[in-house]
Amino acid sequence: QVQLVESGGGLVQPGGSLRLSCAASGSIFSINVMNWYRQAPGKQRELVATITSGGSTNYADSVKGRFTISGDNTKKTTYLQMNSLKPEDTAVYYCNGNMKIRSWQPPNAYWGQGTQVTVSS
Repeated sequence: QVQLVESGGGLVQPGGSLRLSCAASGSIFSINVMNWYRQAPGKQRELVATITSGGSTNYADSVKGRFTISGDNTKKTTYLQMNSLKPEDTAVYYCNGNMKIRSWQPPNAYWGQGTQVTVSS
């Protein structure tokens, strides 16, 4: 069974930084894409950042230049470095992975449980 576990959330002042981690465990054959999403109260979940197995990255316009997604394949861990945080970045952040557990099966989407990020003075 595949599990994604996020960590690193917390309370930070505006202008501060946090680094989120997403550790994948279980029987994983391959990871195609890893994403970070976030959901603020009363709002829809939105895609924040993406990294492919080849290392290509993409970001929402609202976080470009402030957030950086990266991955450590040996540890099966994905990171989201968040700098210059703003109050509007406050949300629950979710890790999402598009992964194969067996070579002959199509990939499935897996989600972590989420980690709260609060930006406030």
